[in-house]
Parts: sequence; C-alpha cells; structure tokens
Amino acid sequence: MLAAQRQALILDQVRSSGGVRVTELVESLDVSDMTVRRDLDVLEARGLLRKVHGGAVAPHRHSTEEPGFEANAARQEAEKQAIAEAAVRFIEPGSAIGLSAGTTTCAVAHRLRDVPGLTVVTNCLRVADVFYRTPRTDHTVVLTGGFRTPSDALVGPLAVSAVRSLHLDTLVLGVHGMDARAGLTTPNLMEGETDRALVEAARKLVVVADHTKWGTVGLCTIAPLGRCDVLVTDAGLDEGARRQVSEQVGGLVVADGPQETGESGPPPPESGTPVPPSPRSG
Repeated sequence: MLAAQRQALILDQVRSSGGVRVTELVESLDVSDMTVRRDLDVLEARGLLRKVHGGAVAPHRHSTEEPGFEANAARQEAEKQAIAEAAVRFIEPGSAIGLSAGTTTCAVAHRLRDVPGLTVVTNCLRVADVFYRTPRTDHTVVLTGGFRTPSDALVGPLAVSAVRSLHLDTLVLGVHGMDARAGLTTPNLMEGETDRALVEAARKLVVVADHTKWGTVGLCTIAPLGRCDVLVTDAGLDEGARRQVSEQVGGLVVADGPQETGESGPPPPESGTPVPPSPRSG
C-alpha cells in the first residue's frame, strides 16, 4: 500500500471517530509502528490531525465551531456508552436531576429509564424523547423552552428563566470541551448561559466527557473544572490529563468499558475505575 493510501485511511478513521490509536493503525494497516508514526508526522505537518500520546486526534476546532447532534453521535460511540454506564450509578432513585444537551447525556438518559421515581429536567429534545418513548408513571419529565441549537439544545432567556426557579439534586452535564485553565466550555454563547443556570441549580455536578474533549476550548466557559463533583470519562484520557483533572475535581471516574446492566439503584463508589480526589478548598 502506498503512503498516500495509508494516510488517507488514517484520516478517514480520525474524521469518523475523532481520534485513533497507533496500536489500532498498526493492526488495521498491517505495517510497523515506525511507519504509522511517520505517517502521523506527515499528516500533522499538513495540519490534518494532531498527535497525542499513543495516537492522534482531529485538529483543534475553532472556538465557535458547533457540530450537529448527528455528527457528534458518530464519534466515540463505545466510549460514550461506557461513560453512561458508569455515570448512571451516581443517580439515586426518587431524585430530581438535570440532563443537559449532548450525545453522551442522551446515552445516560437511556440508562436512567430503569431508575424509579425520577424527576428529570432537560433542555434537550433528544433526551426528553428518550423518556417519552418509554413512559413510566413514576417519572416526571420537564422540558424547558427556548431556541434550538445545532446540538439540539433549547437555550436562551426562556430556558434560563425556567431553570433558575428549580432545585436539582444532581446535574449530568455534557460539554464541548474541558481544559485545566478554560474549564468546561461550549461554542454557543446562549447554550453557555443556559448550562450555567443548570449548574447553579444543582447540588451535585456530574460531568460526562470522553477523552477527546480534553484540551478542546469553546468560546465561553460554563464553569471552572473545579466545580465538578465527579468527572466521568473513558480510558483514553492520558495520565498527564488525569493528574491535572484530579488536582481540581472532586472525583475522577474512568469507565473501563461496557459493563453488566439491569441493576438500578444508588451508585456504588467503585463504579468504573475511580481516581482518588485531591483535597480542595471549600
């Protein structure tokens, strides 16, 4: 296979999933580790991808770029499912919860259908539809109004007004990006305002974000990283990033992969692979 053909295949994988590991490329392309790394060097020099430890990811997006729901849904599908399985264990039966817009929060919503007695507040049409398609008499779903964004979030003054009068036990928040300095971010100004209102309404904040969100910075900050009580991510997050996260968040949970389902109830503290939190003020 010619170098140009290999590089085209590498780009296809990065564009479809958002990132790829060197070990995966070595196996799928049937070439040496050194050959793959040379190809990645060439593609990075052309600005077509960004090398990270152990692989490569899509290049940095503009801070205002906002992919649609369907485009995001095709990225890191397995990781999002693992994250959802770990995150749902932090939701107690009978609680009032918030679910922001996003493909990962939508995956969480599917698993929450089996948790009894929930009151769910969401600004996402897709999340609300998950519950409406499996109606339960012990579930109450509140959908905020607002303007619809490309990511299927309802945002703006109407959504903010609806959220500010509420008191949530837990918010499960999906984000466009997370960064040690910029915090939790979004490319949409109105979505940022709505998400901030959701964060302020919640006693506990559980952020669900796959490893490709690390280092991505959107136009506006929703909340500092230290506001997270729990960050649930996947095993693709490198050790350096894990150390930075652990210094700021209340607890880091790394979802190892698909787990057994069918059991609902309060979360056992050992769900996923927890990283002990560092002490923080407040």
